[in-house]
Amino acid sequence: MPEKLLIPSVEMRLGSLLEFNRKRDMEASSPAKHKKRQTITISREFGCEAYPMAERLREIMEKKHGEPWVLLDKGLLDEVAQDHHLSANVLNSLGEKSRFLDEILATFSSRWKSEKDHFRVLCRHVLSLAEQGNVIIVGRGSSIVTQPLKNCFHFRLFASPGFKVRSIAHRMGVEAEEAEKIIAKQQKQRDNFIRDFLDRDARDLGFYHLVLNNDKNSVDTMARTIAEYVTAL
Repeated sequence: MPEKLLIPSVEMRLGSLLEFNRKRDMEASSPAKHKKRQTITISREFGCEAYPMAERLREIMEKKHGEPWVLLDKGLLDEVAQDHHLSANVLNSLGEKSRFLDEILATFSSRWKSEKDHFRVLCRHVLSLAEQGNVIIVGRGSSIVTQPLKNCFHFRLFASPGFKVRSIAHRMGVEAEEAEKIIAKQQKQRDNFIRDFLDRDARDLGFYHLVLNNDKNSVDTMARTIAEYVTAL
C-alpha cells in the first residue's frame, strides 16, 4: 500500500507499456537495421525519490534520443506478471525471450520459494524488456537480474535516515513516527525479497555503475547525472 501512494496508479501506466511494445513489434518487422539501445536500472533505499527521478530521467532520455522510453516499477511489473492475458500480450510483443533467461533462472532457482512461478514470469519480463532497451526499471531486483546484459547500466540511490523520514512523511502526509515505521517495514520486505529470490544483497555496491546520495542531489540533478553518464558511453 505505501508504494501505491507514492506513484501513479498501475492502470494509468499499462497503456504506455502496451503502446511501447506495439511500436517495438512494428519496428521488429521492418527491414531496417536496428541500433543497440540502452537500459537503465534503479535500485534504491525506501524513502529515496526514485520514482520522480526516474520520470525525469525518462523525459531527458527521450529528448536526447528522439525515441520513446518506458518506465517500469514494482507495481507495474507485478501487475503484468500476475495477469496471464496481459503477460502473454507483453511477451508476444517482445518476440523471443532473452537468451540469458534460462541461464539466470538456473542460477537463482535453488533459492526460490512458494512464489517462484510468479518470479519466473517477472524475471522473463525484466530480461526481455531490458534486452530490447530504451527502458528504465526501478527495483524488483532488476539491477541484479540484468547483470549479464551489456546494454544495461545500474544505479543506486541512498539517503540518510532523516532525509527518508522527511521525504515519506511529506509525500504520504503522515507524521515522522509513522514514516519511520513504514520505512523500516518496506525496507525489510525489499531486503527479504532480494535475499529469498536471488540470494544477493542489493546493498552490494559492486552491482552499480554509480551510487547517488539523495541528501545531496535533487531529482533533476540525479536524473541529469545518470543521463549524461549513460549517453557518454
